[in-house]
Amino acid sequence: MKREIMQGNAAIARGAWEAGVKVAAAYPGTPSSEILQDIADNYPEIYAEWSPNEMVAMQVASGAAIAGARSMVSMKHVGMNVAADAFMTLSYTGIKGGMVIIVADDPNVHSSQNEQDSRNWARFGKAPMLEPADAQECKDFTKIAFDISEQFDTPVFLRTETRVAHADSPVTLEDRAESKIALGLDPKEAAKYVMVPINVRARRKVVEEKMKKLEEYANTFKYNVVEMNDPSVGVIASSAAYLYTKEVFPEWSYLKLGMVWPLPKKLIADFAKKVKKLVIVEELDPFFETEIRAMGIKVWHGKDVIPTMYELSPEIVEASLKGKKYKAPKIKVKPEDLPRRPPNLCAGCSHRPLFYALKKLGTFVFGDIGCYTLAFAPPLQALHTTVCMGAGGGQAHGAMKALGKEGLGKVCAVLGDSTFLHSGLAPLMNAVYNKGNSTTIVLDNRITGMTGHQEHAGSGFTVRQEPTNMVDYEEIGKALGVKSIRKIDPYDIKGTMEILKEEMAKDEPSLILCKDSPCMLLRRAKPLEKFKNPVYTIDRDKCRGCKLCLEINCPAISWREGAGQTADGHKRKGTVYINPDQCVGCEVCVQICKYDAIVPGKK
Repeated sequence: MKREIMQGNAAIARGAWEAGVKVAAAYPGTPSSEILQDIADNYPEIYAEWSPNEMVAMQVASGAAIAGARSMVSMKHVGMNVAADAFMTLSYTGIKGGMVIIVADDPNVHSSQNEQDSRNWARFGKAPMLEPADAQECKDFTKIAFDISEQFDTPVFLRTETRVAHADSPVTLEDRAESKIALGLDPKEAAKYVMVPINVRARRKVVEEKMKKLEEYANTFKYNVVEMNDPSVGVIASSAAYLYTKEVFPEWSYLKLGMVWPLPKKLIADFAKKVKKLVIVEELDPFFETEIRAMGIKVWHGKDVIPTMYELSPEIVEASLKGKKYKAPKIKVKPEDLPRRPPNLCAGCSHRPLFYALKKLGTFVFGDIGCYTLAFAPPLQALHTTVCMGAGGGQAHGAMKALGKEGLGKVCAVLGDSTFLHSGLAPLMNAVYNKGNSTTIVLDNRITGMTGHQEHAGSGFTVRQEPTNMVDYEEIGKALGVKSIRKIDPYDIKGTMEILKEEMAKDEPSLILCKDSPCMLLRRAKPLEKFKNPVYTIDRDKCRGCKLCLEINCPAISWREGAGQTADGHKRKGTVYINPDQCVGCEVCVQICKYDAIVPGKK
């Protein structure tokens, strides 16, 4: 058999293909984004789509499963919050073709608005969950999840986290096996899928019976593995937590859980009897520990020493379990001595001049999820809330209702084009319907930017780069009843500020759309063509070292210390430098400079 080095997410995509999946849907979110893109790029037998949000993706996958096809939906942990309404009922209805839900957690919050432990969804929603530890298990568990789904008539979770999703390891490849379930819809199954109270009560009993059978299955699940070594200490762990602990304490005994819900209670009890001291190592919530303690099993160490926040590592596990006996390794390079590279908007990004304008106007900005959250950081500091997808519009409306006329001219909401389609339409409709007066700004950069350039319904292309309908945001605004709709060129700071002032002062809902401002990295949109000069430089005879241009936080602009003076005799402590390799010629800094010291240069 052929073996390849694969990323965890790529291995999940491969597992879906080998399992005979016919339909896959997703909304991008780190660390899950690569799964659907890998399917679209490499497995034409699978229909793949970027859905407008996770709820729709869940609905698409469930519809395919009810029609008899094997289907998969993938999302990050907070996406599961959006999709939960559908999932919680699908657990009751069951499926026909296998349905697997990939949910990717983000311990330590590398790229999220919160930390969540998605194992809780399995317990809450009464559905089984598998948790792989490496790329091979990502592929294998994906295939097994479909078998479990069809055997027990239930959606099945596959939970990953950042280190598993993005780690690379060897994977054995196998052939695709088509599903043996016939495709088709049967009206006679209506009582199974129509969740009105009389049918819900019947299905409720089915759910409980299903969970009992799954618990029995968990006790014999071959990927719940007992490794008996030194019986003085036994560890129960899963996924990355197992790998970290095994690396530090290879001599201990282990129960590695591949199925994390329902728990194999008999297997756990038997393992606990074989070891003198029981340790539970898990990231985030005390999920295993709570259940195992409830079984009456004594736990020597768990969350009394293992952190409940952020991600684990071999060093953290070792320090936690050794306590005072732990000897930290010698640090060769201190973190504080490393060059600092805070995240930043790209050079030439159209978000930068817009947020600069909002800051100059003293606007309180209700934000959303996307690249533009970087406007929170100094020196821009022009974003003041970020809660969840689509929250900014609703929050701005609520704030204006609280402030009344005093809020006019002081408040707005900003969100990206993909976020607007994900969750932003309803808040805008609500502002119109409930006679609000909030201003919503859509930062249309023609792509889902922060997660890696995924297509959406407003980009004009499908996940497989097929041309398709492009949503018209102005027409959407009109359909929702917005009377005041304006377009701005964010690179024109003066013109942008004038329109912002006018719209935020209106006592009615308004919609502002950024035009001709695609992401700087979106090559097909040719974003550089609108700039008349490819690069700018500093005229050292004119630069007074006032640092005004540093306020936009452009990565192409830096400060160079050094006393001197301008050609007309003004003393200065240093000058600004523009890196020609990073500058794209957007002219934002040119508009800010009061002394005409930024001039066209040469690449």
